[in-house]
Amino acid sequence: MKIEIIPATDLIGGACVRLTQGDYASCKTYYRDPLEAALRFEEAGIRRLHMVDLDGAKASEPRNLRVLERVATKTALEIQYGGGIKSRAALESVFNAGARRAICGSIAVRRPELFAEWMEAFGPGRLILGADLRDGMVAIQGWLEDSAVSGEELIGRFAAEGLTQAICTDISRDGMLCGPSAALYAGLQQRFPGVEITVSGGIASLNDIRELDSLGLRSVIVGKALYEGRITLKEIAQCLQNA
Repeated sequence: MKIEIIPATDLIGGACVRLTQGDYASCKTYYRDPLEAALRFEEAGIRRLHMVDLDGAKASEPRNLRVLERVATKTALEIQYGGGIKSRAALESVFNAGARRAICGSIAVRRPELFAEWMEAFGPGRLILGADLRDGMVAIQGWLEDSAVSGEELIGRFAAEGLTQAICTDISRDGMLCGPSAALYAGLQQRFPGVEITVSGGIASLNDIRELDSLGLRSVIVGKALYEGRITLKEIAQCLQNA
């Protein structure tokens, strides 16, 4: 497989957790120390880590930077970090703590001109557009608020300015282990060939990832399926060896 597998580490109170459909009441803790998970991922040959500060998403400012810094300094993983990045100071704090890339969603919807400024200032390769979709429309503020912007409109707005990666999460499938919306992602990738469309939401097995790979998707985020043992690190390591 050519598709890159990116494990998800969602953070609440410094611990590695997973939610179901973004519902904080469904929180389940998998690792008290996220570094333990990160080291296991690195040992399996994984290169990238998707880290989401759920506390930061609620507070509108990053809240788990110490975890980010610890993982960044003790592993060689390329960390993409999101959650609560609403100001340039917050963005700089994320980069200073060791993130290779920063994920911005709400700010790109509410203040697109500011997100465009950040892309120009830091380079489009360091900013990832987060497009969390509910019925095709972008949800913001940690999925608590719906916008009037579609995923395609949002990606199109910044693709023209050099955007290189967009993470698209199908909220209805997130944490449900029901399979991804493969046609949705394939359509977006075909529409925006210059943007890496990262799949997020619904992954339940390696077969799901193989299907996405066959459709030309370049990267996929895996969360609950990995933590629940539906996909094992041994299987991922074998896929990486055969890539």
